Amino acid sequence: MPDFKLSAQLKGHDADATNTVLSSSRDQTVRLWRKTTEKPPVFDATITSQGHGYINSLTFFPPSKSWPEGLIISGGQESIIEAKRPSLTTTDNADRLLIGHGHNVCALDVSPGGSYVVSGGWDGKALVWDTETWQIKAQLLHQGEVRSVWAVLAVDENIILTGSADTFVRIFDLRQVNAAGEVEPRRTLATSSVVRALCKLPTGIKGHPSGADFASAGNDGTILLWKMTGAQVGVLQGHDSFIYSLACLPTSEIVSSGEDRTVRIWRGSECVQTITHPAISVWSVAVCPENGDIVSGASDNVVRVFTRSADRTAPPEVLAEFEESVRSSAIPQQQLGSSINKERLNPKSWLLTNSGKKDGQVTTVLEDDGTIGAYQWSLSEQRWVHVGTVVDSTGSSGRKVQYNGKEYDYVFDVDIEEGKPPLKLPYNLSENPYDAATKFLGDNKLPISYIDEVAKFIVKNTQGATIGQTTEAPSADPLGTESRYRPDQPQQPKYLPHTQYLTLTQAKWEPVLRKLKSLNEKQLLAGNKHLALNPDGLNRLETVLQATMGTSPKAGAPAALLDVQRSVYMLLTQWPYADRLPAVDVLRCLVAYPGSASLTDADHGNLVSVVLRGALDTQDPVSEDTSLTDIVKISDASKLNVNIVMMALRTITNLFSTPEGRKLVLAEATTLISLLARIAGVEVEAGQAAIGADNMNLQIALTSAAFNFACLAYNERGSVDLELVMLLCQIAAAVVHRSADPEVLFRALMTLGMILVTGGDAADLARTLEVGETVKEAAKKAGEERIRLVVGECEGYLKG
Repeated sequence: MPDFKLSAQLKGHDADATNTVLSSSRDQTVRLWRKTTEKPPVFDATITSQGHGYINSLTFFPPSKSWPEGLIISGGQESIIEAKRPSLTTTDNADRLLIGHGHNVCALDVSPGGSYVVSGGWDGKALVWDTETWQIKAQLLHQGEVRSVWAVLAVDENIILTGSADTFVRIFDLRQVNAAGEVEPRRTLATSSVVRALCKLPTGIKGHPSGADFASAGNDGTILLWKMTGAQVGVLQGHDSFIYSLACLPTSEIVSSGEDRTVRIWRGSECVQTITHPAISVWSVAVCPENGDIVSGASDNVVRVFTRSADRTAPPEVLAEFEESVRSSAIPQQQLGSSINKERLNPKSWLLTNSGKKDGQVTTVLEDDGTIGAYQWSLSEQRWVHVGTVVDSTGSSGRKVQYNGKEYDYVFDVDIEEGKPPLKLPYNLSENPYDAATKFLGDNKLPISYIDEVAKFIVKNTQGATIGQTTEAPSADPLGTESRYRPDQPQQPKYLPHTQYLTLTQAKWEPVLRKLKSLNEKQLLAGNKHLALNPDGLNRLETVLQATMGTSPKAGAPAALLDVQRSVYMLLTQWPYADRLPAVDVLRCLVAYPGSASLTDADHGNLVSVVLRGALDTQDPVSEDTSLTDIVKISDASKLNVNIVMMALRTITNLFSTPEGRKLVLAEATTLISLLARIAGVEVEAGQAAIGADNMNLQIALTSAAFNFACLAYNERGSVDLELVMLLCQIAAAVVHRSADPEVLFRALMTLGMILVTGGDAADLARTLEVGETVKEAAKKAGEERIRLVVGECEGYLKG
């Protein structure tokens, strides 16, 4: 059987991503690719959806009587699942929006008969959606610390499989749904690592040689073959890192992709072909059931089609270009092992007399020009194929890098915000990575919540390097030998006190502007000219959005900011409740600029009053008579749009960015903290429910605002009334009790920690409220290092 060869490269995504191909990406788009030319194969793309966050799960609902075109179903960072006809574009609204997850939706599948869609998310939930009503049909129960449901597989109209971060594969039968709409797993299968991918295998005469019904794979780089009875019948080994995706060819061969840059084809128990990509990660693979072509999506922003058909193979020049891109790609040294000693490497001539032991095996040799070449064994071609050059890191070569007048072992480029130049992260091997991460975040005014991620980035990208390691004798360590940082003996970072306020300003202005224009047009068509912006107003809006959304307030406020803000006030208070979300999204970015917090509205008062009325008062327009305190108190959780409330809390959080903003939130502290308590479910009146308890984005906004109030109480001691401090403690405790999300727990713990660090009556009050029990509960719920360390600091202050 011939090898797969490149058929087409689909370039269009701006971030990492058969006659028709669907793709989604970190560039927040879903694209539909249609083949326009057979020879050579050429595809043109249409952007069908544009979101506000990463779109990292995608499936297709096949054509039916109700939906002759079928539906593109996508999900991601926004936690909302969108169902949309393929003929629609970004300016068209989705046909269906499925709201039920509280965090990133990372897995989707449609049942073979189209009766349901199943979804999995970072909130640990797996939900089944009825495609007749588009409502939740059942919740698949995952007991224990599941954290994330990474993979879902609809086997038939009754059987569903899930794979989770807790290392288990679960088998569910929808015929066993209980009265509460919940389904317990019929079987739970243990694996040795996080499960990231599932794949159904054919049965019968064309079945897999092992007799397996499905396959699973994950972080340990192995593919496990299973029967539906729970029996494991095979293991496929060959990948060198995480496996992200699995698919099955019509020939019953398995296709896999992962973090080792490869797509691999498995016939029986053997890997028969390895396709290396010029990228760090191959995130996903899919198979065309009609012709057996393979589609891959990788971290180099390119979607590729591979085929065994000579008729669909790309022209020779395109094949040569692809092979050259693989040869010229840089491979980080740590990806191939902790260290590579040049003096012990075989010369390139070794490849001529030695064969590989298996397809895809990688070896390194010393090239004639002194560089380190990586070569991969091709079983079908019986030769070594050049797949890249191993990058010799700065730290391991002994060369220092100049940055701001100082020398460092490393100066990393860190992409924090799309469309902006990367930030520089300098690091010396003699430093504690957590200290370097803390300084980096402080210098760039970034949230302390990133510290764990930045520190781990440093450790990962300096593996194999040691302090003072050069081509000559090691230089003296200025801190003394015993003061050197060792990855296996890390010094503990100090989280408390953290005196910088959190901000939630990441945004993309283009989709927000499109949505506002669409809603503005709706008002005009309805004859509500007095509620719509005129062309000049729309032009000013576009100018301000470009200058403010997703940018740093350091650049200063644009001239038209206050004029646009007045228009946003009108949209927030006059437009129908269901249409207010993009207006709040705009306002939460504007408030980070000087002067914004001081702008009032003639009818509805100050900025806090405007944003809370717009988010909580579901009347059209909002009421001028009801007091703000009463609106907070009587809000009906069942009628509120959780995403609008979440954006309102982000707005409040960002108000702490400016002195006038802090003055405003301090003046409205009683109302605002009462709202936080209302959302957390603290001291609610009989019959009232917590608002958005399962929505992780809302919970992160809630704990961010609570932390900023605790930070204000520390920075301006005595400014926040003790009764409100007590309420903050209760809010944090309620969040810890309800949530298992590490980011939410971390922010809640930091809130309690800042109250304890404040000392005096505030700390005594926290002890009286027994926050120590809350701290212990958080420690049991999440095992992340940063949470363990904050817990330790809190316990230290509790003893003091």
